[in-house]
Amino acid sequence: MNKTWLRGLTHGLTGLTVIAGAVACNTENITTANRNPNSPTSAPAGALFTSATAAAVGRWVGFGGPAIIIQQIANTTYPTADSYISLQADGTTGTFNGPYNNDLQDLRQVISKGKAASAPGIYGPAMVLQTWDFSYLTDYFGDVPYSDALKADSGVVAPKYDAQKDIYAGFFATLKAASDAMGGATAGSAGLGTADPIYGGDLAQWRKFANSLRARYAMRLVNVDPTTADAELKAAFTDAGGVFTSNADNAKLAWPGDGVSDNPFADVLKTRDDARLARTMTALMANDPRIKVYGQPVVDSSAYPNGYGGMPAALLQDSANVWYRKASRPGLVFYPGVTSYGTFGTSAGLSFPSKLMTYAELMFIRAEAAERGIGGVPHGEAAADYYAAIQASMAQWGVTDASAIAAFMAQPSIVYQGGTAGLKQIATQKYIALFGDDGQAWAEWRRTCTPVIVPGPSTIVPYIPRRYYYSTTEASVNATNLNAAIARQGPDNFGTRVYWDTKPTAAPTCQ
Repeated sequence: MNKTWLRGLTHGLTGLTVIAGAVACNTENITTANRNPNSPTSAPAGALFTSATAAAVGRWVGFGGPAIIIQQIANTTYPTADSYISLQADGTTGTFNGPYNNDLQDLRQVISKGKAASAPGIYGPAMVLQTWDFSYLTDYFGDVPYSDALKADSGVVAPKYDAQKDIYAGFFATLKAASDAMGGATAGSAGLGTADPIYGGDLAQWRKFANSLRARYAMRLVNVDPTTADAELKAAFTDAGGVFTSNADNAKLAWPGDGVSDNPFADVLKTRDDARLARTMTALMANDPRIKVYGQPVVDSSAYPNGYGGMPAALLQDSANVWYRKASRPGLVFYPGVTSYGTFGTSAGLSFPSKLMTYAELMFIRAEAAERGIGGVPHGEAAADYYAAIQASMAQWGVTDASAIAAFMAQPSIVYQGGTAGLKQIATQKYIALFGDDGQAWAEWRRTCTPVIVPGPSTIVPYIPRRYYYSTTEASVNATNLNAAIARQGPDNFGTRVYWDTKPTAAPTCQ
């Protein structure tokens, strides 16, 4: 694939933006514009798709607010992140507004242009990526504009908020339609080609991604709508387009790393040195060889004689400062060379791929389906799928030491136990494997209550946030629809649960 595809584009990401999850996006009125000024409507479909991919992946995949919330990453310098202060509405308005102003709008145009040209090779991938993009929005906020969104040019300047249940139903329908359309594309028909920075226009790969996403969203509903979860899992696993079957299928964006289009997290770490691994995650990684990829050796080994470990989350400022040298920095694969602080990584960190979904995640979904007896996956496959998921995660992160992997897999805490204990093992290992895709890790934690996470002493609420606050601009430009969503969903605060998170007692892992 041509890796110059992003040259000249900008990320729009700042340091605190990625660490705290408050993405620096255009916060203009999404309900009266719905138009990206950087992507004119006359732009070719390929250019729009490339731009939308960079914007969406740069926003959602990395280490934003969810990484702080679920304690995969902690902060030594800025307590506003760990305490959730910067995750309130004034800090996350851009996270809500940005997709509507930019990537979702660009993808709408790609879909329109592709359908006008009867080219499923153009509109099919855009339908899949737009669904992936929308999924983060709804999982962060709950009810959001969906069916009425992106229609300002048709006169819809105050879009209604769809119930998340209906949004998920839309996901399943769209992904099926996209897979079917791409399956019917004729040889030599128009496609995205090198303008597609994920699969280079390979529609067979996009169909696998569409069906794997369908499985992800089906499992997300298992506590509130097990019938739909079962049916959609079966549909995903039996679709003619298939699902991921190896790491070669992983949906990922490899950044050029040319100083213009860099891995967003590495780009942040060029100028700051306050991110550290969090103890909640590293405590689960006893003898886990991935720890040497996820983190770097500590400078001061007084807390961790074995050289790797994380800091407690959400400490008060004075307590946080002492962990600057005692906790592991993010790994070499994330950290670029940082001349202002010393060299903590290499330039390779700037081109480290951002992963939209992986084979490891798909296998954890299969393992859970097998253990639950749903999705048409034989119950007896649970253990094998669980082990395959861990092995895939190891390979994905470049861990090749067979003896270290074998020693890790032989630990009593890792050997598959089955039943509720097995579901907790699946959830724990999935949490670890999703490092780098913190939005998905946060969603899985909310669904499974695994691992156990306790708020730190500096948090402004005595619980782990279940969602983000809505955009501050919506209160002034779309108040009627916003208020209707709040009345239906619950108060606009950290404690209100999104639809698929409303029945925690139905989850065996939450008991």
